[in-house]
Amino acid sequence: MIIDTLDNLEKYVSLNPLFREVIDFMKANKWKEIEDGKHLLKGDDVFVNVQTLKGKLPAEAAMEYHRKMIDVQVPISSPETYGYIPMVELPADVYNEENDMGMIPGVTSQTFVTVKPGQFVIFMPQDGHAPGISDQPQFRKAIFKVKA
Repeated sequence: MIIDTLDNLEKYVSLNPLFREVIDFMKANKWKEIEDGKHLLKGDDVFVNVQTLKGKLPAEAAMEYHRKMIDVQVPISSPETYGYIPMVELPADVYNEENDMGMIPGVTSQTFVTVKPGQFVIFMPQDGHAPGISDQPQFRKAIFKVKA
């Protein structure tokens, strides 16, 4: 898991060259204003899901992980808190290959981090994360999905 400001996102291209697609998209578009939904940046290798979500309590946020994709999550309208636990410490579950999603409700996060607008969090395939924790009734965010 990595947390930083959007001003520093370019420094992480060395982790995955496809991060360049995310940076170029953010520079070339009013990405905070695009409509909710899935927007392809580079086919299935890089895309963004813009969502308006209902805030959850920590106990309501299910732990999830991905094996094929990296999440670059960016709050747009308000801070968002994420639960975290290393994937190796998660119990066995049912992984959905088609959606690249393992979801495990009821797992208690080891750590919580809050990310503000103007910041981002990167969840690598080894990072279990429980997104959507917010005291706001609704909030907007962008989830950039990058092939690992």
